[in-house]
Amino acid sequence: MNRLLAVVLVASVASSGIALLSSRALQKVSASNSGDRREEKNHTTEIHALEMIEHGRTTFRFDTFGDQKFWGGSLQLHKAIEGQKLGGVGPGVDPATALAVGLKVDVDALPDSVIQALKAGKVNLQDPATTLALLKLNSVVGITGFFNNSGTLKSVGIQCALCHSTVDNSFAPGIGHRLDGWANRDLNVGAIVNLSPDISSVAKVLGVDQNTVRTVLNSWGPGKFDAELFMDGKAFNGSKSGATLIPPAFGLAGFNLHTWTGWGSVTYWNAFVANLEMHGQGTFFDPRLADPVKFPVAAQNGFDNVRHEVDLITPRLAELHFYQLAIDAPRPPQNSFNHEAARRGKEVFNGAAQCSSCHVPPLFTEPGWNMHTAQEIGIDDFQARRSPDDRYRTSPLKGLWTHTKGGFYHDGRFATLMDVVNHYDSFKGLHLTQQQKQDLVQYLESL
Repeated sequence: MNRLLAVVLVASVASSGIALLSSRALQKVSASNSGDRREEKNHTTEIHALEMIEHGRTTFRFDTFGDQKFWGGSLQLHKAIEGQKLGGVGPGVDPATALAVGLKVDVDALPDSVIQALKAGKVNLQDPATTLALLKLNSVVGITGFFNNSGTLKSVGIQCALCHSTVDNSFAPGIGHRLDGWANRDLNVGAIVNLSPDISSVAKVLGVDQNTVRTVLNSWGPGKFDAELFMDGKAFNGSKSGATLIPPAFGLAGFNLHTWTGWGSVTYWNAFVANLEMHGQGTFFDPRLADPVKFPVAAQNGFDNVRHEVDLITPRLAELHFYQLAIDAPRPPQNSFNHEAARRGKEVFNGAAQCSSCHVPPLFTEPGWNMHTAQEIGIDDFQARRSPDDRYRTSPLKGLWTHTKGGFYHDGRFATLMDVVNHYDSFKGLHLTQQQKQDLVQYLESL
């Protein structure tokens, strides 16, 4: 336990150091400005950049965009979290259950008294009241609780961080320091939404009954979400769920199209998700969604042109975009791959395997329109046909080691990187040796 405490303290000091560095940078810039007006103009951009990153981080982590009107008001998810004994419905959601469905706790939001109580085993993790206490501390990553004066839960809202952040588990599994931009492949979105006592609003949008909606939600599983369901209503590809893996939101600077099937840029997808998936209060326009054949659900519900009287989303898009582009892909741990094999694998990547023809270094996607048909990559086109361009994006490769859980490609069809390599070796007739394949996998793990 002493070693664990040391890790927590070191990480906390490091986090504080970053904040102090930013503060000192601003002070330094401010001081240099006072003596030279020409330098002032140059440094204004630097100050603006630091402010945008800080504001964007806050938006990413804490802004609900008013979506509590949906998650609390329509779905009444807060009642399921609270439980009947505390004024809600059902058994409630205790911390053990919350962690089991992939929710994470930010250790930096916990006061020292709570941390010490957790270490001593004096916190009841089987009691929904503990979950409410964690929500009051604003420590549950990606979820905000709104409370009545009496202390009961009034509503809940969600943030970008719910799906696109996790923690480093430095304190305990599911409890640690935030890792913004990492895909939460433990998060079972379907199971969480299914806790809601009333999903009639979702059923109405999809034009089906509530039992059907619950069946679809249960089909998703950990680390997956089906954003297109609310556009086309296609819940399954045969007997297989239409949900796709939650992608990381780091290392996207320089990229053109975002998401598995390239609906638009990073900031386009932010607006799309904040308005149409998170159900925030904002403005969204995409006339492609008015197509009643391709996007019948979206067309029926007017998702092509969403307007709220008070726009809580659009004013945040620039800073959110700026912060996301600033999140670099994390480097793999030093001893997590074979360095010599990775060096050889790089040669295979750029040569015999032909990987770099699409995953162009150092972006590891094509500069420009980074899209391909299903035929070009040797897979079915089910997910591609659910997007405006009927294509798949050349996905980024940096930080692959952070999201190996759940498999690779949009739906996790390839369980391992070796499976991906074998697919292309067969599909393209590359005739790679086993050694070349192993070296290539080591290189991919090193990115």
